Amino acid sequence: MAQFSVNAQRFDPYKSYKFRVKWDGRYVAGVSRVGALRRTIEVVSHREGGDPSSERKSPGRATYEAITLERGVTHDPEFEQWANKVWAFGGGLGAEVSLKDFRKDIIIEVYNEAGQLVLAYHVFRCWVSQFTALPELDANANAIAIQSIQLENEGWERDTAVVEPTEPSLTA
Repeated sequence: MAQFSVNAQRFDPYKSYKFRVKWDGRYVAGVSRVGALRRTIEVVSHREGGDPSSERKSPGRATYEAITLERGVTHDPEFEQWANKVWAFGGGLGAEVSLKDFRKDIIIEVYNEAGQLVLAYHVFRCWVSQFTALPELDANANAIAIQSIQLENEGWERDTAVVEPTEPSLTA
């Protein structure tokens, strides 16, 4: 069976380095790393008294792991503004959390080498559980300063409206 229905000549899976993240209807600047989308189904074991020594297993609750977004430190305030909706230091009694809008749905898009959209996932009811404003600073290091947010979420699903595009050919 072919792995790609539209581009039957393609054998290589998509690469992990072309992607974009969108929330509030716009792309987020500078995201350089997105953690894995991972779902775990709890296993419920049970056994009747007259059963042999082995147990039966059935699916239980689904849990969705937090997703980490990383990017270089810039003057773009998006990460910090969202993190402050969950907890604002000095916000005052009753103003520490913005209950109205601290959750957001996000979209993670994956592109092929030619820059065509090939996959998209909608992640639902995300909120920032961890914010790293500045990394450890080291005068002897040669590295980019990275900030990150960890997003708790209540699930995700693939956008089935995004279908495999016809890949361009450079031969004339």
